[in-house]
Amino acid sequence: FMLNGAITLGTLDGANVEIADAAGHDNEIIFGMLTPEVNALKGMGYHPSAFISGDNTAMAVLDMLEKGWNGENFSEVTNNLRNSDPYMVMADFKDYRRAQQTVQQLYQDKKKWNQMSLMNIANAGIFSADRSIMDYARDIWGATPVK
Repeated sequence: FMLNGAITLGTLDGANVEIADAAGHDNEIIFGMLTPEVNALKGMGYHPSAFISGDNTAMAVLDMLEKGWNGENFSEVTNNLRNSDPYMVMADFKDYRRAQQTVQQLYQDKKKWNQMSLMNIANAGIFSADRSIMDYARDIWGATPVK
């Protein structure tokens, strides 16, 4: 996803790979495991508790979500993250926090922030919704435009 409409912060998968290739990997803020690491962790058997138990911040966030506020709680979310976590959120959570610190530091350097933002904007045209929808319609659904 984009921060301030210009810099991509995300894992290096899906469209983020293409965005980083187009805009330059040094203009993206990437966090988390790469595909080989994900596959290796799945192969060993992923247990989110291994990433939660030694991380006071993760435990505090999960506890806060579970406790909730204003009469709402998110126990379904926390149960998923504590027990199955199919997207391995907890495995990437510590590195996500590192990436957020990078964002905060980078934002203080307006020249660098603007340079990275402009590179992302200038190279993002191929990722427009119109093009993506046309690609899906043609390549996946076999649909053609109606005039």
